[in-house]
Amino acid sequence: QVQLVESGGGLVQAGGSLRLSCAASGIIVSRNIMGWYRQAPGKQRELVATITRIGSTIYADSVKGRFALSRDNAKNAVYLQMNSLKPEDTGVYSCYARATYDYWGQGTQVTVSS
Repeated sequence: QVQLVESGGGLVQAGGSLRLSCAASGIIVSRNIMGWYRQAPGKQRELVATITRIGSTIYADSVKGRFALSRDNAKNAVYLQMNSLKPEDTGVYSCYARATYDYWGQGTQVTVSS
């Protein structure tokens, strides 16, 4: 059974930083595409960042230069370091894994106050 458990969300002031973690079980992160989506109230879900099997990272234009996605194969986890946060970064951030099927975590709330 695949499980993705996110942590690290919270409330932060604009300009601050947060680091989200996604601990995976039942799936090997280094062998699958992993990443993060976010959804703000009243908006469509947005792909924030992706890491491929070979470790290449892809970012949405809205977060380039501010967010960094990394992977720890030993811990079977992925991380999203978010710097210079803006109020428009507010939303529920969900970890996902693209294997034979797509798997999702429950999500973690990130709120950036102005």
